[in-house]
Amino acid sequence: MHRKTIDVWVGLFVLLGLISLLFLALKVGNMSTLSFKKTYAVTGKFDNIGGLKPQAPVKSAGVVVGRVGDITFDDKTYQALVRLEMEPGYKFPKDSSLKILTAGLLGEQYIGIEPGGDTNNLVNGDRINRTQSATVLEDLINQFIYSKAAEGKEGTE
Repeated sequence: MHRKTIDVWVGLFVLLGLISLLFLALKVGNMSTLSFKKTYAVTGKFDNIGGLKPQAPVKSAGVVVGRVGDITFDDKTYQALVRLEMEPGYKFPKDSSLKILTAGLLGEQYIGIEPGGDTNNLVNGDRINRTQSATVLEDLINQFIYSKAAEGKEGTE
């Protein structure tokens, strides 16, 4: 009888470990917030999306109002085409703008949507033309280094 009790506890412990691993895998893959609600799709073109990934949040005023759907490359304009799956409860004016932002210094990237002033709202299939690409940390560091190097050259002449 004692052996069966130990086997049951070991089995429960292993099951709890597998559930924990599944939870972590879903969290890392940003799949823990999957929703099967009806959404409306809008798109935006960006020169550089940095590390933006599908299923990244779309936020307005810190509130998640949608998710990134597909990310494709437009070989005619050489830009990234990002499809956003917006929740139907959140309506934004047609002249809204998109920015790729970073949560913290090295955190995940997400899209911020800034509402405009138009009286007509975005509908399924609309394109947002006002976009701001991701700020790439390496580019900022390079600009800083080159500006300091240029200052050093000016001081020696």
